[in-house]
Order: sequence, then structure tokens, then C-alpha cells
Amino acid sequence: MYTKPFSQSCENNKNPIFSILSEHFKALSHIVEIGSGTGQHAEFFTKQLPHLTWQTTDQGDYFPHLEQFIVEKNSSRLPPVLYLDVSQENWPINDCECIFTSNTLHIMPWACVEHLFKGLSSALKVNGHFYVYGPFNYDGKFTSESNRSFDVHLKSNNALSGIRDFEQIIALATQAELELVVDHEMPANNRLLHFKKIMVE
Repeated sequence: MYTKPFSQSCENNKNPIFSILSEHFKALSHIVEIGSGTGQHAEFFTKQLPHLTWQTTDQGDYFPHLEQFIVEKNSSRLPPVLYLDVSQENWPINDCECIFTSNTLHIMPWACVEHLFKGLSSALKVNGHFYVYGPFNYDGKFTSESNRSFDVHLKSNNALSGIRDFEQIIALATQAELELVVDHEMPANNRLLHFKKIMVE
């Protein structure tokens, strides 16, 4: 049997995220996750919500591991993983009712964050939802010393990564015709931002 990689951060955040999203996800049928990594969110959410189909996506090093994991699960609610680099011009998804991503914006370079929101504008249907989980700065300031230390750690691995400013994310969302619905406070100085695709006249 295939032994997939394990993410402690996914293990830590899956229940707090579920506590916020469970009621909303009950009204949805299909979720697309950007940067599915180890597949732990896909596995957990589909177990908790048996009606839900969860489309995993990823690129780079995690892709072959995730691909093997989905094959091993052999579930109609976990379709074959899609290769998605947010910088690619044409995404392999469209007309989505909900897109979710966790702990990705502070890992990818800022240029990729910009491409992500540009892609969301095309991939989401009107009134579709986008949820993004992770740490954010507010008014250009860290919300905790632990986040400041985490940012130093991120930049030591990749100078182009780092905790993103909430206000800059809102600006990108506005350009992508997304409006902020709720900014949820989460454990360990994280946030869960809920956006909705609006109709622009």
C-alpha cells in the first residue's frame, strides 16, 4: 500500500477549518483545492461529508505523490488529480462553485499570488466561493511574534516567499471581481478568508 507524505500543519488545521466550512460545504457538491499537497484535506473532508466530490490539484514535487494517493483511494469522490500551476495561462478547471486553498500564498512568490487571483477570476462561476487559509499581516504588521519568526524562516528558504499583507490580497481580489464575505480568526494566528465572485455590470 502506498504511504503518502504527511503534513503536520494539515493535521492541525483540518478540524478548525471544518468547524467553519462544514455547514457551507453541506450545500455544495464539488470543491476544487489548489495546492492539495499530501491530500489530507481531501481525505478528511470527503470522509466528513459523504456527498462531496473533492478535486485535488498540485504541481511540482508533490504531484506524483498526490497522484499515487488518489489512485490508492480509488474513490469516485476523489477524481484523478489535475496538474495546476497557477502561473499557467489556461487552468484545467472552470465554472467552479467553490475553490479552496490552504497554506499556499505565503509559500509561492508574490508574482504567483497575482497569477492565482487572475486565474480565479476565470475559474469561478458568478456567486462561486473562494476560501483561503493561512497567516496574513494587517496594516503592514505581523499579528504575532510567532508569525514574525515564521516569516524569517520562510524567507531563509526562499526570499520570494513570506506572509502576505491582507490589504494587498483584498486589492487583488477586487481586481478579480471577488468580494470579501468574512475574515475568520483561526487558531495559531491564522485566518480563513471567504470571498465570493460577483457579477460586474
